Amino acid sequence: MTPRIRHLVSVDDLSVAEIRELFSVARGFSEDIRAHANLCRGLISASLFFEPSTRTRLSFESSMLRLGGGVLTAAEMTSLSSAKGESLADTVRVVSGAYADLVVLRHPSEGAARLAAETASVPVINAGDGSHEHPTQTLCDLYTLWIEKGHIEGLDVVLAGDLRYSRTIHSFVYALARFGANIVCVPHRGFELPEYVVRRLREEYGAEPMRADASELGALAAESDVVYMTPQKPHQLSLFTDSRGLRVGRVDAVYMTRPQTERHGQDNAGELRTYMRLGQESMAAEPLREAVVMHPLPRRDEISSDLDDDPRSIYFKQAARGVPIRMAILALFLGRIQLEARPVEAVPSLFPIRAGTSPCPNPSCISHTEVRHVRQAFKLTSRDPLRAACGYCSQEIPFGLVGCTTTRHFHPLDSPSARKIRPDHLVLFRDLEQATALGFSAATR
Repeated sequence: MTPRIRHLVSVDDLSVAEIRELFSVARGFSEDIRAHANLCRGLISASLFFEPSTRTRLSFESSMLRLGGGVLTAAEMTSLSSAKGESLADTVRVVSGAYADLVVLRHPSEGAARLAAETASVPVINAGDGSHEHPTQTLCDLYTLWIEKGHIEGLDVVLAGDLRYSRTIHSFVYALARFGANIVCVPHRGFELPEYVVRRLREEYGAEPMRADASELGALAAESDVVYMTPQKPHQLSLFTDSRGLRVGRVDAVYMTRPQTERHGQDNAGELRTYMRLGQESMAAEPLREAVVMHPLPRRDEISSDLDDDPRSIYFKQAARGVPIRMAILALFLGRIQLEARPVEAVPSLFPIRAGTSPCPNPSCISHTEVRHVRQAFKLTSRDPLRAACGYCSQEIPFGLVGCTTTRHFHPLDSPSARKIRPDHLVLFRDLEQATALGFSAATR
């Protein structure tokens, strides 16, 4: 039997035990980074970057070369056949296999890496898909915390800046919750975590969002609506009414992010003129004095240069550590190392969204931007209550009724009958008008 090809589309494609073991492998690589040039000899990785990148692309290519492999680079969209109208699916089909043994993909559409994984004959590594996820940056960030602090469980991590559009933040926040860290969200005004991310944190990871008392964080949180998320559920404070919120009395790390202006609308221009800034003054607040300062880079003005020589600032170390951790990722997905840890189970099944029913609401999803080779699909995220998310970009799909393709009946979401419909027979309707227009009738007892 041919072994199943593994892809790294989301950080959830690796178990926590696998991630911990990868950290140990990466640390071994870092002890002598030039000593592993025979590990991937004869293998080739292809860098397909439809968006600009410096650190991610160069660190992946450096990692592959240090493992003794070769690299094919398509670093600008204008240099690919996509400029002539070729689809992403066709590009991946051509490049995977004879051209390369692994594909590293960056793309502006959310869910592009999932589509690439469906069509590729070799492993696909997601190097960032729109504002969706960036799993290898997350592994680099977790690895940095693990090296600096010795553990991740129980750490108090502040995420600051643009939390709405940063794919780095979205991957990182899921991983922190899985590892049992406490998360303090300090967004720039108007750039809070998307609701679908918060819901997933609550329902899948038990991270309960609560209002936070951030008065001791000083200037960092002066104009922000701060939220504290703890993986222990329910938190004791949720049993009482406390308008002050959960106190933020200690911080182990501050993770600052730039404004993701390439994904912003024009309506946000005014807010960005006063974008939050981290410097010596803001880091003087008592809970922050022992915290390390992280940033995925590139930065603009959100971190003052007066922090560059501060021993708490580790963002340049963080970038350098991208090489050994990506060496470990490449070696694993190319089959050159084996981990003892048990892998995650297969990814959730995807079911087609039929024509005329509620589609993915995200206009940047690959299911909208590449209509020739991708059918809209959903995954069930909850049976009770009945919820579904886009199978590509993970955004929740709004629907008011569900139907069954076998009976041609529709049902209210909260009915026992709705929860019994097989997922592959399920149809998602926006409303009654849509259901009846498509020939479905109300279920009788």
